[in-house]
Amino acid sequence: MRDLLKSKKAETRKLSELSKTEQNRLVKLNGMLDELRRGENVQNRRLASWLSADEYEQIAAEWDTQKHFRKELKDKPDELRRYENKLHQATFNDNKAERFRKRGSQDKSIKFRNISESYCEDALEILREIVDADTSLQMWFDRGLDFGHGSLVDAQFGKLPRLVASCSIEKQHDDSSIVKKIDVKISVVERAINNIGRADEPMASSTKLQLNKFLQIDD
Repeated sequence: MRDLLKSKKAETRKLSELSKTEQNRLVKLNGMLDELRRGENVQNRRLASWLSADEYEQIAAEWDTQKHFRKELKDKPDELRRYENKLHQATFNDNKAERFRKRGSQDKSIKFRNISESYCEDALEILREIVDADTSLQMWFDRGLDFGHGSLVDAQFGKLPRLVASCSIEKQHDDSSIVKKIDVKISVVERAINNIGRADEPMASSTKLQLNKFLQIDD
């Protein structure tokens, strides 16, 4: 409790050391941060008004980096397409098997389930082959590719790895380097709040106009 009180006092002292202008800026940035975290849109002119020139430029720079990441994910290596095609076939037949099961057509459900399992086995074989040939391909998948005894990766439909760019509900996680534009803004505003009290250069009107046009593009 004493440590907590010391921390609170330190925060209070830090706030009291800020100028009125800096305190006002802190309030505005915290307000926008709350809106962004709730998923609300914060207009670029508001961000430009309360971020420094460098901070505002970071939004455009970091979003540009995100677009490059996304382009790279679309341009996947050809080796992955072999695996992806087999997985698509497995998914297609697994979905048909589930539809027939719900309709009470047990025989047809089993038939398409077996077809799906066959594609899953082919997919796992291809996966092992391409990863053995190029271990760097592991970065494209949503989980570690351990094929040893007791591994969670096998020929079962739900245990086959998905590509990080996939929209499959079976995907375990996204590529952590891929974020939305609103997340970029949140990150920049958080850093700006932490930097309150340091000297900031006002943004030139020409720079603000150029960046505003750039940031009009939605993700």
